[in-house]
Amino acid sequence: MIIDHIIKKAKDITNNYKFKILDFSFALPYSYVLIEKDGKKSLGVAMTLLEEYKGHSEKRKVDFGEKTIEDFITMANDLDVINRTLGLAAINAVSQYFIKLNEDDYKRDVINLILNKKGIKKIAFIGNMMPLVKMLKEKGDFEFYVFERNPKISTPETISDAFEYTLLPKMDAVLISGTSILNNSLDMILDRAKNAKLKILVGPSAQILPEFVKGYGIDYIASTHILGIDKALYNLKLGSSFGLFKKYSKKYIVKV
Repeated sequence: MIIDHIIKKAKDITNNYKFKILDFSFALPYSYVLIEKDGKKSLGVAMTLLEEYKGHSEKRKVDFGEKTIEDFITMANDLDVINRTLGLAAINAVSQYFIKLNEDDYKRDVINLILNKKGIKKIAFIGNMMPLVKMLKEKGDFEFYVFERNPKISTPETISDAFEYTLLPKMDAVLISGTSILNNSLDMILDRAKNAKLKILVGPSAQILPEFVKGYGIDYIASTHILGIDKALYNLKLGSSFGLFKKYSKKYIVKV
């Protein structure tokens, strides 16, 4: 499983670092983990899949106050959605602490990656990314397949994720929501989409270091680098993602 590899790589990179966990929360719309070392803070987020939340069973209740960053990272493959979400947020926090970005990474654009790739006709979106679909409709003549499993954000234009298995082998480009790491569907998606010329992991939940998924067929990671951590964190505490997409962060695209 890819998630097991990600967990191992994340734990390996923290071996010689004593990160302090300053704050964390299973929250809406994004859960987060805030870490610090030598005065440098790093904030990792992961989308909260509310459709999977069924309450926190006493049998699975965890004393988070006793957990280290390695303990948090290990939870990224837990069956409980709270533990799993905080685990990925912790991996993303560690990744953002170490990630090295340059001006080219900030300048890349998903739309241009698709437009500049020859032979792209059929495009699949794993997750409802209608703003991207709208922009691409204005730029070229493509066939769009938007897969979504959450009934609350499904529209007449979306397709049940049950059809990913049969349709993904026919796609030329696949844009994959970072939440696929959370719901353990990334392995299947990449396996079925191996014919695609372009595969991009997209969204704040995909803040992982690119080397964590090297060799699995992902071409690019398009995510969010949080720069104004304290202000973005304040927005998250109020249940808003405004700080992640507007004033306090920069979008980036890195090649894997």
